[in-house]
Amino acid sequence: MSIGGAVFSHLHVHTEYSMLDGLSRLEPLVARAADLGMNSLAITDHGGMYGAIDFYKIAKAAGIKPIIGCEMYVAPKSRHERNPNEKTPYHMTVLAKSNRGYQNLIKLVTKSHLEGFYYRPRVDREILEQYSEDLIIMSGCPSGEVPSLITQGRMDEARAAAGWYKEVFDDYYLEFMEHGDVPELPAINQGLMQLRSELDLPVVATNDSHYVLKEAAHLQDILICIHTNTNINDAKRMRMEESSYYLKSPEEMMALYPHMPEAVTNTQLVADMCEVEFDFTKQRLPEYAVPEGTTATEFLAKLCWDGFKTLLPDADQTYVERLKYELEVIKQTKFDNYFLVVWDISKFVRLRDIFFAVRGSAAASLVLYCLGVTDVDPMPYTLVFERFLNLERKEMPDIDMDFQDDRREEVINYCIDKYGREHVAQIITFGTMGAKGVLRDVGRALAMPYGDVDQVARMIPTKLGITLNEAKELNPEFQQAIDTDEAVKKLVETAEGLEGLIRHSSTHAAAVVISEEPLTDIVPLQRPSKNDENSMFTTTQYAMDPVAALGLLKMDFLGLVNLTVLAKSRDLIA
Repeated sequence: MSIGGAVFSHLHVHTEYSMLDGLSRLEPLVARAADLGMNSLAITDHGGMYGAIDFYKIAKAAGIKPIIGCEMYVAPKSRHERNPNEKTPYHMTVLAKSNRGYQNLIKLVTKSHLEGFYYRPRVDREILEQYSEDLIIMSGCPSGEVPSLITQGRMDEARAAAGWYKEVFDDYYLEFMEHGDVPELPAINQGLMQLRSELDLPVVATNDSHYVLKEAAHLQDILICIHTNTNINDAKRMRMEESSYYLKSPEEMMALYPHMPEAVTNTQLVADMCEVEFDFTKQRLPEYAVPEGTTATEFLAKLCWDGFKTLLPDADQTYVERLKYELEVIKQTKFDNYFLVVWDISKFVRLRDIFFAVRGSAAASLVLYCLGVTDVDPMPYTLVFERFLNLERKEMPDIDMDFQDDRREEVINYCIDKYGREHVAQIITFGTMGAKGVLRDVGRALAMPYGDVDQVARMIPTKLGITLNEAKELNPEFQQAIDTDEAVKKLVETAEGLEGLIRHSSTHAAAVVISEEPLTDIVPLQRPSKNDENSMFTTTQYAMDPVAALGLLKMDFLGLVNLTVLAKSRDLIA
């Protein structure tokens, strides 16, 4: 959108993936940017890239250029130091300029979690210098390194820090903000102006967006109360005291900087520099190490025909034709390595005498039966192979494996030993605010008596995935309470504004990803538990659908207690 020749893009934007801090849901966020006439938009969530792939897809579909970024935390000294006096690292806005920049960004984010986590995932100058290529750096919010030093009156150190960033990064910008509830901002902006002049640094204007519309400011206040376990009656609570942290229009941004319009127009120059493209057609399957002189296709066929002779010595021609057909489909879909990886895991599991079973449509595969992965011959039951895999199917077939839950870790450790720690990870999942839970959360934030909130929450019918709107329809008593009690009405209306938002992350109960390339070239990683620094396991920051979209091999390794019971029962009576 042109405003007197000026163009603007938001480059500092928090979504719901800045958990319990950002309020912006991806689709309304992108839709609002389009409505405001913008042609690009960034995502810069706190310390992680959880929503990057979903954001990319939604933005592309809306005709908006997606800019992939992160608001990172920078350790004052080394990321390896754990100084109790340094619990609040600096903030810094980072954008990926290209696919190479994206790879460097995910390496920085991964290292911040795996090596630098201390209250926050932190990078330091050592790795910033190591992975500086094709990254655009902005000086950040008032908690950034340069702004913080300006606030403390340490101008020489601020100048030295800005000089270091300018020297290390090809694109370093001083980031200006205008928010009336931050008393130190005028002094910060004045200091940035001085550095701009002295060091000849370019400038950008951002708005630290945390919600889409101005009217949602009160909801973000409630969200922070939930995050910090405080309530709206606490005058000292953490909060954004004015309603300016929304997705402002280009006109509104230009009105903030009549004295420095280039800070606004430079945002579009930055946006134009950013070109990250994802290839969702590429498969990134791990390659099984087949014997020298043979291919994966040939080795898979040999294993199948050997198993065929052993398991089905009297099989007729229909079996032969079925096995040939399945092998041909696997060859054409290029899933040979996938089946070899599954065969290898099942072989390990059987050798270690771990109880396991294969679940779902995989039982329809004669190939898997001949490989010894499944125990069911699909032919007598006329199980349809095409339900499992066919030439028209674009995504990878699911071969879901269940193990006794007390030995599931052995299987994952085997995969790590076989394919390398950098090639295997568990997959993240996100918990959202459900109907009952959000009522209780909001009730605490509104400082309502526990008994009153509990009474309302108990009116929500017990139904999987129920929404507050559904509850109104299913329980007239709930609707009546809303209509007759102003406190209940405020509780429910506020809860509806937060319902469905991401509340926390955890590790998926079953999902594991195995990759041919190092995962840190493709996805950002973190620890499954922030407290376990010695764990061999890592977790992707992308959930199952984005992981699959990137062509990675997603497998279900589910631990089942009933298989453990069966294994122990057998041992007891053996």
